[in-house]
Amino acid sequence: MILTARSDLPLDKDEHSRFLPWLIAFMVFLSTLAVAGMLVLNATASRWDTGVRGNLTIQVVPTDDAAVDEARLNEVLTVLATTPEVARYNALDETRLISLLEPWVGPSAVKGDLPLPRLIDVGLKHATDFTAEDLGALLGERVKGVVIDDHRVWLDRLVRMIETFEALALVVLLFIVMATAGTVVFTTRTGLAIHREAIEVLHLIGAHDDYIARQFANRALGLGIHGGLLGLVLALPTLWMLTHLASSLDERLLPDIGFGPWHWILVLAMPVFVALIAMTTAKVTVMRNLARML
Repeated sequence: MILTARSDLPLDKDEHSRFLPWLIAFMVFLSTLAVAGMLVLNATASRWDTGVRGNLTIQVVPTDDAAVDEARLNEVLTVLATTPEVARYNALDETRLISLLEPWVGPSAVKGDLPLPRLIDVGLKHATDFTAEDLGALLGERVKGVVIDDHRVWLDRLVRMIETFEALALVVLLFIVMATAGTVVFTTRTGLAIHREAIEVLHLIGAHDDYIARQFANRALGLGIHGGLLGLVLALPTLWMLTHLASSLDERLLPDIGFGPWHWILVLAMPVFVALIAMTTAKVTVMRNLARML
């Protein structure tokens, strides 16, 4: 096993490297949260984009005459039924409107208390260039007092904001990787200085630089895995708690942010990923320093 391979250098007795697993644990904890945040943001943006793309909402502004409002609504439905670019449409009744408004105006809102517009949920065909502006112009010729809400307007702004947060999470992840690599470089150089005489002896008896570098790399890999597993143990309960808190919110305010199988695989692979970074960094550091030392 690589974690228990025999070493000609007493690296396991180095006091300076004992803090490395704890630091790596902290790095894995932060990187796991950053990766999980990016995955959740990306999945949320994709679900919202899929659910809203091509969807419009038509408002038939109410007047003082209910009969006129009903006639205007029927005229709008007739236009939608004869428009080939429209895939579906559904006029929401007043009871449904009250239920949608209840989270915002409270349960005291009842029929007749508010001048509610008639809403029509419209879905356009996917393979069409027909836009909300085109539909507005078509309806404006036949019905007055109609407002069309294009969900893409606010969705595009929301997606841009999510992409900004994703970029920030990626920057945080890169800083974590750089901090981990820098810590391994410092620890490895300290070990080289401590064991300089033993390394010179190994060279005298025929040991190559690659052989010595592998011993430092194996040590860094072992410490990285131990620290990575500790960080993962700390991160998983935190993720579960955040997921549980999010699931307790109203789904109309925040969609489901549960992880899929590939998300969990990526999160669980974080200790291995960080350990490989530590191993590679240690080996490169030793090779470069041995070229200058000897």
